[in-house]
Amino acid sequence: MWTNKDAPSGTAPAAPSTSPASTSRTPAHLGPGVRIKGELTGNEDLRLDGKIEGSISLGGFRLTVGSTAHIQADIVAREVVVAGEVKGNVTARDRIEIRREGSIVGDLSTARIVIEEGSFFKGAIEIDTSRTQVGTDLDSLLGQAKNTEKK
Repeated sequence: MWTNKDAPSGTAPAAPSTSPASTSRTPAHLGPGVRIKGELTGNEDLRLDGKIEGSISLGGFRLTVGSTAHIQADIVAREVVVAGEVKGNVTARDRIEIRREGSIVGDLSTARIVIEEGSFFKGAIEIDTSRTQVGTDLDSLLGQAKNTEKK
């Protein structure tokens, strides 16, 4: 383990590592030179910029597909943000975001979705809010609006 006494003189002490209970997590990162064939699983946030073939499962964590990534895999995570290329089905308990430079060819299942202008998507979308309560449902909002109009 590296300690402050190992630091050259005049160097600031190292920042403490992020604890698992911390709300801001630094994601693990697989760079553009990494190629994986097979199953990728993990219990932390992950950013991918390489080529992956197989399956990706992060359970309750966030997957970020970087702009240089080429993913040919089914993905399961809490949240998925795509700026690169994904070919495969994506299941995200909380939300899926396809950024303008991103593309997904495959079926999506999530509670919330963001598809930016300029992105590419081909497949089916299933919105499943039973897993995550996103907010007030539309019927309740419409009922409140009608009651307000009558007054």
